[in-house]
Amino acid sequence: MPEDTIFSRIVRGEIPADVVHQDDLVTAFRDIQPLAPTHILIVPNRIIPTLADVSADDEAVLGRMLRVAADLAADEGVARNGYRVMINCREHGGQEVYHLHLHLLGGRPLGRMLIR
Repeated sequence: MPEDTIFSRIVRGEIPADVVHQDDLVTAFRDIQPLAPTHILIVPNRIIPTLADVSADDEAVLGRMLRVAADLAADEGVARNGYRVMINCREHGGQEVYHLHLHLLGGRPLGRMLIR
C-alpha cells in the first residue's frame, strides 16, 4: 500500500479542511493556497500516487472525479463562463503531493495553460 499522504489524512478527517463533497469514492476540498477564486482539489479516497499508476480497476473513481468536478463547477457558479480541470503527474508535471488529485479552477479568466 502507498504511504500515507496529507490528502488521505484529510479524507479520514484527521486534518481539518473545507470539505465541499465526500462520498464512497472521492473527497473534494478547497485548496489552502488557491490560484483562482474557485480552487478545489478532488481526490480519490484511496491513494493512487500518480496518474501513471491508474489501472483499469480505477476507471469508476476517475469518472467520479470528473463528474464531481462538473457538479462543483455548477455549484460554485463557474460552469457558465468556464473553468479548468487539471491533473499534474510527477516532477516535470508539477505534482507536489503523490496522491492523485484533480484541480478545479475557475472564477476568473485563466489564460493559456502554458507559456511558449
